[in-house]
Amino acid sequence: MIKRRTLIVSSLGAAGAGVAIANHYLNRHQVPEQPQERGIARFAVTGDTPLRERAADKGLIYGAAAQHQVLTTNVAFAQRFAQECAMLVPANELKWQALRPTPERFDFSRSDWMANFAQKHNMLLRGHTLVWHRALPKWFEETVDRTNAAKVLTEHINTVVQHYAGNIHSWDVVNEAIVPNKTKDGLRQTPWLRLLGVDYIEMAFRTAAAADPQALLVYNDNNLEYDNAKTAVKRTQVLKLLERLKSRGVPVHALGIQSHIGASPQGFNAKKLRDFLKEVASLDLKILITEMDVLEKNLLEANNRDAIIAGVYQDYLSLVLDEPAVNTVITWGLSDRYTWLTNFAPRQDGAPIRPLPLDAQLERKLAWNAIASAFDQAPPRQVK
Repeated sequence: MIKRRTLIVSSLGAAGAGVAIANHYLNRHQVPEQPQERGIARFAVTGDTPLRERAADKGLIYGAAAQHQVLTTNVAFAQRFAQECAMLVPANELKWQALRPTPERFDFSRSDWMANFAQKHNMLLRGHTLVWHRALPKWFEETVDRTNAAKVLTEHINTVVQHYAGNIHSWDVVNEAIVPNKTKDGLRQTPWLRLLGVDYIEMAFRTAAAADPQALLVYNDNNLEYDNAKTAVKRTQVLKLLERLKSRGVPVHALGIQSHIGASPQGFNAKKLRDFLKEVASLDLKILITEMDVLEKNLLEANNRDAIIAGVYQDYLSLVLDEPAVNTVITWGLSDRYTWLTNFAPRQDGAPIRPLPLDAQLERKLAWNAIASAFDQAPPRQVK
């Protein structure tokens, strides 16, 4: 039973501190003269309507990543996931390492269970990821070379995409192919680039489109949000990649912006980020927020951190949801009990991290309120 909450703040001071820091962190918004009063309003939501329904009311999709092991062993979590989410993203189960125990064999047992879970609970299924430089099986390096790389890649994409054809909303076809470097196009030095050259990206998208013409095909990348020289270069290189693919008639349909965001006073610039989103949209591309969570590794605050994290969620989502091309928001997990950040980016003081909408006991937090509020205030759009 979810408790009815119109406001979830521990104190006016906590909310006020969260507002001030989050505003500074986001993009130099002006801090209001009465931040405490604004704090009450900014985290207030009415009713118990789940995030999936609040998003749907505005033509948006809300979902989260989850793991097979968790969904099959924690009934309470599975129930909350189905209640809050309209989209399920298998966090690891569709990566090469999970699907390909040997070069000859595919194992769809875990991902099929998750697909059935999504269908049972009226959720969309999203695929992550077909081409990435990480999570490759141990046999890959010993088996794949220039003579067979194209065959291995296209057979993998054909087999996996056809397996779920007609039953999947979207695929991250290529993940994290750009990194700011000294090369002209900024392509990351990956096994795929080494073995196939620059055309591996086009090959992947064309193969996926042929295997499932209905799926939304996404280029997914990280570190596109901040206001610094390195990120500016990456945004430019990602745009050039998308422009090049579109000019060649490659079936790329959307950009996925991961949005793993730090909860500290780092530099965002609202105008630059909005301009980037508009440039992507001008290419006739949709935009998905694909892996959002809030990292508190460098957040020294302990007492007010829930308010700070919530402020980051609300400010960032309010900004990106102003762009009509943004139609999906996915958090990389739903509950603090199950987050990759526990090991990847723990707090310096050793306190349990709290980066997601639900706490470790599966209760809604300020972050849930912030996401709900951002959905409630978002301009309506049509889901296509």
